[in-house]
Amino acid sequence: MSSVRLTGQLVCETLEQVRVVEENLPLHTELSRAEPGCISFEVARTHDPLVWQVDELFQDAESFAAHQRRVADSEWGRATAGIERRYQVDGLR
Repeated sequence: MSSVRLTGQLVCETLEQVRVVEENLPLHTELSRAEPGCISFEVARTHDPLVWQVDELFQDAESFAAHQRRVADSEWGRATAGIERRYQVDGLR
């Protein structure tokens, strides 16, 4: 089994999108870190107030896929659907 790593940025266009991220990120982080197979999950502000650095590490492709399914059907997923993601995923076949 190979771990899966996601790295990249969450890029807001407006201060309203920033507010949405700030409001929803704490619960999203808590739920993500509690998922089976989550090794690490970090979302941190960058020097640009509209951009967050995202770094995730999951035990394997199955746990990463389960995370993606949960996120798609979560309040975070719905609230941030229109915010640009610039992600790279390594470890998937």
